[in-house]
Amino acid sequence: MSEINLTLDPMAAQQPAAPTLTLTTEAEEKKETPVVDLDEQMLSEAERKVVEEFSQKIDVRDSTMILQYGVAAQKNVADFSANALAKVSTKDLGEVGDTLSSLVVELKNNAPGEQKKTGFFRRAKVRLDEMKSQYAKAEANVDQVVKILEKHQVELMKDVAMLDQMYELNEQYYKELTMYILAGKKRIKQLQETELAELKKKAETHGRQEDAQAYNDFANLLNRFEKKLHDLELTRMISIQMGPQTRLLQNNDTLMIEKIQTSLVNTIPLWKSQMVLALGLERSRQATAAQSAVTNMTNDLLRKNAEMLHMGTVATAREAERSIVDIETLQHTNQELIATLDEVITIQNEGAAKRKAAEAELGRIEGELKQKLLTLRG
Repeated sequence: MSEINLTLDPMAAQQPAAPTLTLTTEAEEKKETPVVDLDEQMLSEAERKVVEEFSQKIDVRDSTMILQYGVAAQKNVADFSANALAKVSTKDLGEVGDTLSSLVVELKNNAPGEQKKTGFFRRAKVRLDEMKSQYAKAEANVDQVVKILEKHQVELMKDVAMLDQMYELNEQYYKELTMYILAGKKRIKQLQETELAELKKKAETHGRQEDAQAYNDFANLLNRFEKKLHDLELTRMISIQMGPQTRLLQNNDTLMIEKIQTSLVNTIPLWKSQMVLALGLERSRQATAAQSAVTNMTNDLLRKNAEMLHMGTVATAREAERSIVDIETLQHTNQELIATLDEVITIQNEGAAKRKAAEAELGRIEGELKQKLLTLRG
């Protein structure tokens, strides 16, 4: 992760080039996370030093600075989220699913066990030529589908690599926002304990209206800055959520890559081997027909061919079952998606509750200050 530099100049922070991607989301493992208090323990020693030095540069009386405080980091997160959403909406993994489905249909319709029995007793050469022609056509169609799947696979692999870059970029945004927030809170605490306390003491000692007003004005400045930090905390939460969301997208692409790979290295070669077996069986049938006068031999050959076909069909069925994702996996994936969504809702509800509590506390503080000002005037 590159070094983070904090700045009070919103134009100085330039957003890194946002990566591009093409994908949608499905699910990710549920991770229970405790409530984390924002403090400097999550920073390195060097980062804490940067926060300490930067906090001393914050001037709460500079309204422009307060307005622009952390805006560049907020804009980075906003642009990052918008870019991810835009790219996700332009890609539909259903296209890959449709291609895989068409492959399954092509293989099933042209499987050896699906050959029509019509014309079984036609001349042997005609029958064999028809089978060769049918399989040649089917193989050409399958090869075309394979090319499309390989292209999808390459694109998905690029997306997975790009998502890694996006994840690292989002981590940088998250850390930058954290440092801005900690620096701001440190500065507020320092001013509350020094300048604000001095203004309050002066107003209480002299009892002058202008001193009370100066104390009230400075308290309002700190309050506005606290609101600004609260906005940054909301943006930081968005950045936190983008981490697992990015991993969800990456996991979804990886699953599809594995499914394509299984079809390419297992299903299609197995189907082609069955084509060869079927042609071999047809030649055996022709030899049997030529020896039709020898009834016993004919029956033996037919039984052997039937057994071979049975064995091949059973083996194919077993291999096909092993190559298909079972229902338990789909149920688990769905449960993980629901759990992920539940956790996001919980985090959002907790954030809403904290904001409501903060609003109530701000109202109490404001009333307390107003009461204090009235007391000082009395």
